[in-house]
Amino acid sequence: MKKVIILMLFSPLMITVGAQEAKGPIGAIEFVSNELSKVINKDAKVEVIAEGFQFTEGPLWLEKQQALLFSDVPGNTIYKWTEAKGKEVYLTPGGYTGTEARGGFMGPNALSLDGKGQLLICQHGDRRIAKMDAPLNAPKPNFVTVAGEYNGKKLNSPNDFILNAAGDMYFTDPSYGLERGGRDPKKEITYQGVYKMDKAGRTTLLVDSIEQPNGIGIFPDGKTLLVSNSDNRKKRWYAYDISGDGALKNARVFYDVSNEKGMGGCDGFKIDKAGNVFASGPGGIWIFAKTGKLIGKINLNGTTAANCALTPDGKTIFITATTYLLRIKMR
Repeated sequence: MKKVIILMLFSPLMITVGAQEAKGPIGAIEFVSNELSKVINKDAKVEVIAEGFQFTEGPLWLEKQQALLFSDVPGNTIYKWTEAKGKEVYLTPGGYTGTEARGGFMGPNALSLDGKGQLLICQHGDRRIAKMDAPLNAPKPNFVTVAGEYNGKKLNSPNDFILNAAGDMYFTDPSYGLERGGRDPKKEITYQGVYKMDKAGRTTLLVDSIEQPNGIGIFPDGKTLLVSNSDNRKKRWYAYDISGDGALKNARVFYDVSNEKGMGGCDGFKIDKAGNVFASGPGGIWIFAKTGKLIGKINLNGTTAANCALTPDGKTIFITATTYLLRIKMR
């Protein structure tokens, strides 16, 4: 029989401060396989390091600055977190710059840096991937469109992206950022796609068959692309071989959690240098070996994991979870 070890982890918020009521455990690390012990110490703890947001997403660790940037999508704001100062507003508006009042998931989502160290933002409300036209240390809501159309039609709402070693960008384009989702009358593209934009700015449609493509990543060898489907009926991660010309082939299911219970679906994820996948899924973060073998989970209570970020040394993971920003010092 496989031995499963569950460690109950308690948030610092359990301690009563003033009239604040103590809270229960916010999470538990489940060691499905002993392989996880190579990644996370068994005494690792989940910390709530910031809270009070609407829906957190898109975490990006800046190693040089020792800072984390992350999005509050409905709040249309990018925040910065540092050990010294905690959370601070970094940039607003971050994803919707229009003047017409609107609701929904209109703000920024995934964040990344381009080859020149400039901030790239998936902007739901503006329906594009944009570059912030300002230095990282002096942010301003000045944006330049990087990807906004395909075949003359506006994208739905770019959600996540990854740049390969050659500088090509792979990105997902679900319908979540449209105010009425897939039924929004402003939707111009009939499907939700996975695309590649090359360094020359040419955009190619790679996949149009995933109901809601969401998180996206490339394994360290550069040969395999992983995409999550956050559709409520088909909660899966799909793997594709990357051809020499950047196209995708040999589509297959990496892992299927459609029948799993728990809050949330297959959302954002990150892949570490060893090829381990830390993926938002029902109930928290699912951790897979590069083969697709489930080796562990970070089970969350009362909140939904949307995405995560890893430090380059692989010792720390940050998790964006609805109203919270969480941290685990894994090693």
